[in-house]
Amino acid sequence: MPRIAALAVRAGSMVEQIRGRLLAPEARKVAPIYSTAQLAALCGVDKAHVAYRITKEDLPSGRLTPAGGKRNFELSELRSWTRTYRADKMRPAGKKAFTIAVGNFKGGVAKTTTAMVLAQGLSLRGHRVLAIDTDPQGSLTTLHGLLPEAEISEDMTIAPLCDGSQSDIRYAIRSTYWDGLDLVAAAPFLFSAEFALPARQMQEPGARFWDVLNAGLESVRDLYDVIVIDTPPSLSYVTINALWAANGIVVPVPPSGLDFASSAQFWSLLADLGANLDAQGGDMAGKAFDFLHVLLSRVDPSDPATPAVRQWIQATYGEYTLPVEIPKTSVTSNKAAEFATVYDVQKYEGAAKTYKRASDAYDAFVDLVEQSVVSSWSDKAQVQ
Repeated sequence: MPRIAALAVRAGSMVEQIRGRLLAPEARKVAPIYSTAQLAALCGVDKAHVAYRITKEDLPSGRLTPAGGKRNFELSELRSWTRTYRADKMRPAGKKAFTIAVGNFKGGVAKTTTAMVLAQGLSLRGHRVLAIDTDPQGSLTTLHGLLPEAEISEDMTIAPLCDGSQSDIRYAIRSTYWDGLDLVAAAPFLFSAEFALPARQMQEPGARFWDVLNAGLESVRDLYDVIVIDTPPSLSYVTINALWAANGIVVPVPPSGLDFASSAQFWSLLADLGANLDAQGGDMAGKAFDFLHVLLSRVDPSDPATPAVRQWIQATYGEYTLPVEIPKTSVTSNKAAEFATVYDVQKYEGAAKTYKRASDAYDAFVDLVEQSVVSSWSDKAQVQ
């Protein structure tokens, strides 16, 4: 054990050194600056229209660069534009935040990257987003530029919710480097929740271990448009909470035999869990999700197994499979090494086609999920 402890210290020190080199000089991430063309594309207009609208002085005008006179916009400025031009896709008055759990019981399927890109992409499109990291490894927290072992305290995580010392998640919410995106972090000590939740079930009359996170989110569902939850790669008590707090589920599945088999186990165990909770009755019985999306992730066209497994996935999941594939590219690999995603890129140093292929795929994914969210808000409005 002393050797393991020494390795832990060395590894933690190295991660901190790497972050200091790869992130901003103050070891904190900084959101990109956006061009007029990028702003126009997100708003669905052309650059000439942006120039015209600036003359009306009712939206942020950005800043002209000293050389060349190009106009750039901060993320907060861009979000003002997208909220205005995409008003029909914003959360209707009186509707609650839509909660999405990104899950898979197998690691290495791009689950955390998918959650982070979804949160960033929805924010870019004007939504106010809360990201919740429920994985003790804290990978989503790391993608926000924070070191779980060194910078995260218990009151920044869902741990107090799980042990019963808090009942409202607002205590844990922190702002981030990304405008419109707040975070509830995670750290290794969150493993304690796996003991706290069943203990409460046994000790507290009427306790419902599966409903703790859902209940804790109730007070903030009027403050955010979308809540994105990154889950642990296992069927744990915390994972159950994340899934039962969600209105929709996204399951990333790379086209490999092992990943496909693991995804089958995910649905089987989830179905068994639902049946068991239904048998207990109560207002959580008959849990229904507004959507279930399977996302082909880390797709490598050069892998000879890809075409066959892709067919298995599409034949099995049919209409649940999103019509977009996230490629396994050097863009996502390189940015992951820098605690970043494709949306963090200010200027890609590699081939433009490579970056565009990745960014286009992620944009299409975010657009599809947003369509599902907007459709759900609309359907619920019709029912009421």
